[in-house]
Amino acid sequence: MSIKLNGPAANPGFRTEWWTPRLAGPLIAAAAIRFTLLAVALYRGGIENLIDSDTSSYLEPGRNLLLHGRFYADGVPDLVRTPGYPLFLAITSLGGMPSTAVIQVILSVFSVLLVWKLGRTAFGDERIALIAAWIFAFEPISIIFSVDLLSETLFLALLLLSMERIAEFLRGRSLRVLAMAGLWLTAATFVRPVTYYLPFALAVGLFIVLARVPGLRWKAPAVLLISVLPWLVAWQIRNKIETGYSGFTSAMELNLYFYDAAGVIARIENRDLFDVNKELGIIRFTNNSQQFYLYPPYLALHPEQAGWNQGQRLAFMRSEAMRIIRAHYGVFLHECLRSFFRIIFEPGAGLYYGLLYPDAPNHVIGLARDKGIAREMIELANAYPWVAVEKAAFAVVLLGLYLFAARGILRVGMHNACVWLLLGISLYFIAISTMAGVQNAGARFRLPIMPFVCILAAAGVRSTKALARGKCARDFPAGNEVTSRESKRT
Repeated sequence: MSIKLNGPAANPGFRTEWWTPRLAGPLIAAAAIRFTLLAVALYRGGIENLIDSDTSSYLEPGRNLLLHGRFYADGVPDLVRTPGYPLFLAITSLGGMPSTAVIQVILSVFSVLLVWKLGRTAFGDERIALIAAWIFAFEPISIIFSVDLLSETLFLALLLLSMERIAEFLRGRSLRVLAMAGLWLTAATFVRPVTYYLPFALAVGLFIVLARVPGLRWKAPAVLLISVLPWLVAWQIRNKIETGYSGFTSAMELNLYFYDAAGVIARIENRDLFDVNKELGIIRFTNNSQQFYLYPPYLALHPEQAGWNQGQRLAFMRSEAMRIIRAHYGVFLHECLRSFFRIIFEPGAGLYYGLLYPDAPNHVIGLARDKGIAREMIELANAYPWVAVEKAAFAVVLLGLYLFAARGILRVGMHNACVWLLLGISLYFIAISTMAGVQNAGARFRLPIMPFVCILAAAGVRSTKALARGKCARDFPAGNEVTSRESKRT
């Protein structure tokens, strides 16, 4: 199987554009539904309704950086968060937290435009791009996180900017465009470090795709890495100098110790995961930085670490977590599989329930704690049938998107480099998020892949309307293949 590239000669009718009058419809719809949700959430629970338990862990270091020039939380350098979203939150919240929510809604609407742009650039088809924009305008997870004060919406906008530039590079082969993609990807990584390893995966992918293009097969991966890595290394140097920790973020060590290893212990001993977390020293919803190893419950378990620096404590946590995981690797893989299914198939209706009904009893959420999806739905249907119906409706929509996306992949064909881009990025996020542990797993971690699912689903919808390849080619010739007849016309 050969992977064909986009190029100016392959698609002479395609022009880089950022607007079409037909895009007004999905943008207006996206803005209407998101601002309506924001208004209802504020009416029902006030601004506290939009503040998640993680919000304060972004706000304190962001304000310290903005006001004092130091990225600190709880009196020490913050290693959990990276400065992207904390700084965004600190600046936009100067006019009050509602102003941050409004700006995030605007960013979410802008992401609808970016989905259109990415779909158009990837496939050179105006209708696929427009259908993708309409689908994403109503995509439930992007809607809910547009008003929740977390990093997801800002991260997604930056990620889409980067992926659109990479798709544009595959079409036009401009190294300047690829360098810009790297800078956008750097910004996204400083918002959410989940993309820390993505530049390396993309560099390998570019080398494979450009293997038969001598002038680019080495230059393109090098340009991408050079535009990203120096910024990431600079932050790691900062961490090393100030704390003795040489990583980019300590979230990996925290997840390994407090979630992955704890999940293994809970499964082996048949205990509640939250109880194991407490025994390991987690204080929930009472601290700002989530650097749990700084607080008395953790130090009471490890008094010898009182004189250790942050780097030494994190090294211990990583070593101890890996010891537990290696000793019970089969259990760990089972927990990863459970995380995978939660991320892929968790409908996300519960996110809306908590936002629209802030005074609902806590035991509704308790039904979803550390249980399989099937058992969860049965218990929920017995206790709260209407909530179960709502979840089922969300699940039907999600499965429909997956089915149309699969059809879109088959219709476009795996010879298309941009299909590999969309599919590969989705697989990357699924693989990385699966390692976060069952307790962390859920619909929230599916958000980065949903724009790509929507674009591929749009290709599937287009095929179901009997829009043949020939007709697509007359609108915009297919980005990765040129028939002999089209070549003669050109």
